[in-house]
Amino acid sequence: MTTRAISSYRIPLFCAVTMLFWMSMYTSVPIMAPYVEFLGGSHQLAGWIVGMYGISQMLLRIPVGIMSDRFHKRRLFITFGLLFTAITGLGLWFTHDFTWILILRALAGAAAATWVDFTVLFTSYYKHEESTKAIGTISFFNSLGQVLGILSAGWAADRLGWESVFILGAILGLLGMIGSFFLIEKVERDAPKITLRGIGNVATDRTLLFVSLLAILSQVLIFATVFGFTPVYATQLGADKFSLSLLSLFANVPVALASLFGGRRWSIRYGEKRMVVAGFLLMGIFTFTVPFTHHLWILMVTQALAGFGRGLSFTLLMGMSIKHMSADKRATAMGFFQAIYGLGMFIGPVLMGIIGDHFSLNEGFIVLGILGVASALLSYLFVQSSTKQKPLPSNKSTIAQ
Repeated sequence: MTTRAISSYRIPLFCAVTMLFWMSMYTSVPIMAPYVEFLGGSHQLAGWIVGMYGISQMLLRIPVGIMSDRFHKRRLFITFGLLFTAITGLGLWFTHDFTWILILRALAGAAAATWVDFTVLFTSYYKHEESTKAIGTISFFNSLGQVLGILSAGWAADRLGWESVFILGAILGLLGMIGSFFLIEKVERDAPKITLRGIGNVATDRTLLFVSLLAILSQVLIFATVFGFTPVYATQLGADKFSLSLLSLFANVPVALASLFGGRRWSIRYGEKRMVVAGFLLMGIFTFTVPFTHHLWILMVTQALAGFGRGLSFTLLMGMSIKHMSADKRATAMGFFQAIYGLGMFIGPVLMGIIGDHFSLNEGFIVLGILGVASALLSYLFVQSSTKQKPLPSNKSTIAQ
């Protein structure tokens, strides 16, 4: 196959596989907390099960990133990630045991850990200075897959029951895995392998550490609310299964739009710093307002505005985490970034579950809203207007030190 022929389909195919991956994953993510409570679990148990998805990512993403930079087999990790989503769907369909559900959510987190390789392989198709543009594009298909997964899951749950959602996720994962066999592995000629010294340089990079800290705060907000307990609050307002899917739709469509336009256009026109600050403000304000919302349609509007803020801030933070890194360190850097923000995926729902059981969900939303505004202030004070660092130097040796 000619280089031109390869170039003509590699990006569309990659976008399709990415979309199937997140469709498979997000058939179950938004309904997990209400599903656990439907089975008789408490707020706190639901929080632990939702949070397990984040803790396994936090533990696995750094090793996945390092191995990816070491062996340059990014497509292999992508294939395994899609296989894990299929196994997770089948397992959730088969069991109602809370212990097994907890384990399967950890396996889903292991699948999500391979997002490191999705982002790094896709950015390798673009010029080095176009990293933010590439991240904006792949984040759009990430969000589009989530939206389509949520919609199809809502339809399936409403028509066929909760368990049908998990079978749907397994089928989508298998389709994506088949597509992954045809992805193009792009490795630079004589590309160096990551060394221990290179890993140390990445782990102590100040820009990476700070944007990762902000990403933790972003994920605390996201996984405690739209992927945690906002659906539970919606059921208290009378939402049925289809209404829950509409709520997730309203929360995620703006994420896709903000990821596309924020990463590709607005960050260039208005600056990355302003977009990150604006994103956190929107998330904070419209999380704070949830307890004062007493109509389902108003709740959907607040989640749409919060979702738009999420798309603005998080997409840019992801791009900033690797923009200044050399090619041989990018998967490791992305692994660190995604592992660190995985902590927020765990803390958010667990914290919200504890607050919900000991006080009420209303107090939890207020605390999280204040946290969002505080995150905007941190971004304003410490995020640079543009990334001034030069790319970290590549490793010259191909032997680990």
